[in-house]
Amino acid sequence: MAEMSLESSYALPSIGSAPRNVFANQRTLEILERRRSSGRLRRRGWLMRRMLLLADVVALATTFAIVELMFGAGPGSQHHFGTGLEYALLLATLPGWILIARVYGLYDQDEERTHHPTSDELTRVFHLVTVAVWLLFAAEWLVGVAHPSFAKAMALWALAIALVTASRSVARFWCRRSLAYLQNTIIVGAGDVGQSMARKMLRHPEYGINLVGFVDNQPRARQDGLDHVALLGGTDQLEEMVRMFDVERVVIAFSSESSEQTLELLRSMNELDVQVDIVPRLYELVSPSVKIDTLEGVPVINLPPPRLTRSASMIKRTVDVIGALFGLALTAPLFLYIAWRVKRDSPGPIFFKQTRLGKNRREFTALKFRTMKVDVDTSVHKKYIEETMDPRVAQTVNGIYKLDRGDAITKSGHWLRKTSLDELPQLINVLRGDMSLVGPRPCIDYETEHFLPHHFDRFLVPAGITGLWQVTARAHATFREALDMDVAYARGWSLGLDLRLLVRTPLQILSRKATA
Repeated sequence: MAEMSLESSYALPSIGSAPRNVFANQRTLEILERRRSSGRLRRRGWLMRRMLLLADVVALATTFAIVELMFGAGPGSQHHFGTGLEYALLLATLPGWILIARVYGLYDQDEERTHHPTSDELTRVFHLVTVAVWLLFAAEWLVGVAHPSFAKAMALWALAIALVTASRSVARFWCRRSLAYLQNTIIVGAGDVGQSMARKMLRHPEYGINLVGFVDNQPRARQDGLDHVALLGGTDQLEEMVRMFDVERVVIAFSSESSEQTLELLRSMNELDVQVDIVPRLYELVSPSVKIDTLEGVPVINLPPPRLTRSASMIKRTVDVIGALFGLALTAPLFLYIAWRVKRDSPGPIFFKQTRLGKNRREFTALKFRTMKVDVDTSVHKKYIEETMDPRVAQTVNGIYKLDRGDAITKSGHWLRKTSLDELPQLINVLRGDMSLVGPRPCIDYETEHFLPHHFDRFLVPAGITGLWQVTARAHATFREALDMDVAYARGWSLGLDLRLLVRTPLQILSRKATA
C-alpha cells in the first residue's frame, strides 16, 4: 500500500465521532495517534519494502567486499585492474540484483500475508542469487571484462545466499518491534469460524495483527478469552469502521450475509486500500498444496490426491534417516546427560514408552524421556482431550497435550518439557521407520474417539517429531485445531514444507524458552 497524505480523501476522522457502542482498544488508539502525529500514513508495506531493500543492499555490498578481499581480480582475469575498481563495478550491478528480487516478489509478501518468516522465502532467495550470479559472470565473460574463477563464483553464490537471508531476518526482527508493522484488522463474521480466527490472531503477536473487532449483523456470544474484543456493529457499518480505525486488513469469515451481500461488501472495499482475506468454504479440505485453475475465467481450486507417491516417500525417508543419524550423533553427550538426570531425579525407567498410532493407524511404541512420576493416572488426560474438542473452550497457557500436572512432573521433567528435549529419543523411532522427522503428532488410540471424519486423513503420512501445528500454533491450539492442521499437512505435503518446518522448529523452541 502506498504512503498517503492525511490531507487526502482518506484522512482519519476523529474517534469521538464513533457510535457509542463502539470502542477502540488501547493499541488501536496508540496506532492511530502515531499515524496522525507523523502526518503521513506509513504502514507495514511502506516500512517492510524499504527495510528489506536496505537489507539486500547491505548484504550484497558486504558479499562483494568479502569476495574481493578473498580473491581480488582473480588469477584468470585478462584485465588486472585493482580490487577497488572491480568492487565498484560489482556495486554498479546492484540495481540488477534488486530488479530480479522484485521479479521474484521478495518485497511484497510481508504486507499481503499475515505472517511471512524469512524461512518461507529461502527457495526464492536461492533462485535469485543463482540467477543473478550466473548472469553476472556470463556478462563479464561476454564483454571481456574478466574471466573469474569457478571458486570465486561459488564463494559469491554461497555468501550472497547466507548474508541476504541473515540480513532479511534482522530486518524483519527490527520491523516487528515497530508500531508501523501492526495492521489494524476487522473480522467480518462473529460465528465459530470468525472467533476461531480471532483467537489465532491473538495467539500470535509476531503476526503484527491488531484486532480492532468484529462486524456481524447476527453475532454469536463471544467465546472464552474473546470478551475484550469489540463488536463494532453490522456489516452496513464496515466501510465507516474501516475509515474510522484506519483498518488495513479485513477478514471475511463466514458472516450471516448472503453471497450477493458479501460480494457487494467486497466491492465496497475496492476504494479503501485494504487487504481482504477470505476464509474459503470447506476450508478443512484446502491445504497448502492447492492450485488455482480456471475454466473460461472461472477460478477452480485443485485438490491433489492426499497421498505420498513412491518417489516422495523415498525422498522423505532418506531425509529422515540422514537427519536422525546426524541428530543422534550431534546430541549423544546431551542424550547421556539427560538419561543420568532422569534416573537421578526419581525412581523408575529412563524412557517413557507408550503405544501410539502412526501411518495407516499402525501401532508402534513411542519413546520419550520420562518427565512424570511412575504410575500416573491417564484418565485426567483423556478427560482433558475430550474438553478441548469443544472449539468454544479457550486453550490453557501450558499447551494442548502437555497438561499442567505439576504434582506429577519430576524435577528434570519441567526442564525437558520446556525445551522439548523429552522427545529426543523419538529419533530412534525415526530410524526404525515408525516415525518421520516431520509429520502429525503420533496420537493415542483413545484420542481417535473424538475425531471428525476428515481428521483420519492425518494417518495418510507418517507421524512426526515436529509438525505444522507445533511450529505455527506453539502447542497452544485446541485439540480440534491441531487435528485440522495435521490434516492440512497430510494433504499438502511437500519436501519444501518439511524443510521449512525443520528450519523453524529450533527457532520456535528458543523463542518459547525466551518467553517462558
